Amino acid sequence: MALRVAVQMDPLESVNIDADSTFALMLEAGRRGHSMLVYHPDALSYRDGAVSALMQPVTVQRVAGDHAHFGAERRVSLGAETDVVLMRQDPPFDMQYIAATHLLESVHGTGPDQTFCVNHPAFVRNAPEKIFVTEFAQFMPPTLISRNPAEIIDFRDEHRDIIVKPLFGNGGAGVFHLKPEDENLTSLLETFLGTSREPVMVQAYLPAIREGDKRIILVDGEAVGAINRIPAKGEARANLAASADERAAAVATLEAAYQVLVEVEGAGGAEARNCAGLLAALHGEWSVTAPDGGHGAQAERWSTLAGGQD
Repeated sequence: MALRVAVQMDPLESVNIDADSTFALMLEAGRRGHSMLVYHPDALSYRDGAVSALMQPVTVQRVAGDHAHFGAERRVSLGAETDVVLMRQDPPFDMQYIAATHLLESVHGTGPDQTFCVNHPAFVRNAPEKIFVTEFAQFMPPTLISRNPAEIIDFRDEHRDIIVKPLFGNGGAGVFHLKPEDENLTSLLETFLGTSREPVMVQAYLPAIREGDKRIILVDGEAVGAINRIPAKGEARANLAASADERAAAVATLEAAYQVLVEVEGAGGAEARNCAGLLAALHGEWSVTAPDGGHGAQAERWSTLAGGQD
């Protein structure tokens, strides 16, 4: 059955068609005969009991410079005129992001005047990746989340070689590797804490990142693919957005590691099993917002995210 799929995302015109996982999902949806609409979160509105957005019909193709063809923009009722909404915009995980989850949750479902949202908006809201993964602290490097400069400096004194990053960022933006001899921590904290009210995440640096940050692609709580992100030369970050090299990884080994996680008692189990997402196995992160990866090295894995059978 053909579905009406609305994609809530960042501007489609500027995506990297060889790396963007949302584009891969849209390609697969088109291959299966589903119609697609696209809109930015800024276009989402609530009025008199209905949630709608200004959307454009779109078709996509893997042609660099000509990858998207748009139709005329019009206002679309999410509950009445769409069957599926893919919530795919990148963080920051700020109040705009949270507001969008509330609006989408109000129309999420399979009944009349409802639409099926992927991932479930409540699970997305309740699982910010850098906090959600603390449910499994025994699998993380030594980690501190704080706004207290004295606490952060004490952590640095203990671990010496550290990573400092925004708590709600994405794509490697604002991630700093401070080596033991680096003298910039105080200045860096002044910048972070002076421009945001949020805590920062500080972690002990793991030299094994040079061998890759393995990420497991999860669908409904099962591992369906895996990649190994190798930092570019001169980079500490293993993010694809920071030009990391994406390579296939043995999913069987990583699936065994993932199963250990989901068997751990804690509040994370439900969110883990009810989302499509990515588990970063090395540095500790669980992405259910707009998970990337698998588009280059294992693009075929992403077809499972579109719903299994044609």
